[in-house]
Amino acid sequence: MLLRTAILTISDRGSKGERQDLSGPALRERLGEAEAFIVVDERIVSDEPDEIKAALTNWCDSGSMALILTTGGTGFSPRDLAPEATMAVVDRPAPGFAEAMRLESLKITPHAMISRAVAGIRGSTLIINFPGSPKAARECLEVVLPALPHALEKLAGDPSDCGS
Repeated sequence: MLLRTAILTISDRGSKGERQDLSGPALRERLGEAEAFIVVDERIVSDEPDEIKAALTNWCDSGSMALILTTGGTGFSPRDLAPEATMAVVDRPAPGFAEAMRLESLKITPHAMISRAVAGIRGSTLIINFPGSPKAARECLEVVLPALPHALEKLAGDPSDCGS
C-alpha cells in the first residue's frame, strides 16, 4: 500500500510565479525513489499563516493524506512562519523528526541551528516542515525517511509492537 502524501511549498515569490519551486519537486522525486509513497497533491502558498493553515487543515481533515511535507518558511526571516502555522493546526507534536534533521544537518552546516522546523500530528496525518533549499530539503528527507513507514503505520492504527 502506497502512503498518500502531499507537498506544500511555502514561498511568497513562488506563489506569485516569480520563482520556480525546486524544493517541492526535489522532495517528490526522492519520495518516488522510496517506492512506499505516492504524492497525490502539491501546492504553493505564500508565507501567510492563514494560507498555510488552510492547506494543512484541508488535507488533514479530508482523511486522505498519511503525510504532508512542507518546504520553506522555517528560518529566521520575519515572514518565515511555517512552524507557527503548523503548530496551530496539529493535535500532538512529533519533535523527534525535526530534532533528527537538525542533528544531522549540523554535521553539514552550522546554519542548521537556525532551522525552526517542527513536526506534528493532526488526526491521522503526520506533518513535517523541511527547509526551503532543495539540497537541504532532500538531505533532511534522507534523515527521516527510514522512520516514516513505521511511524505512519502506527499513526494509522497498527497495533503491533514497535520492535526495532
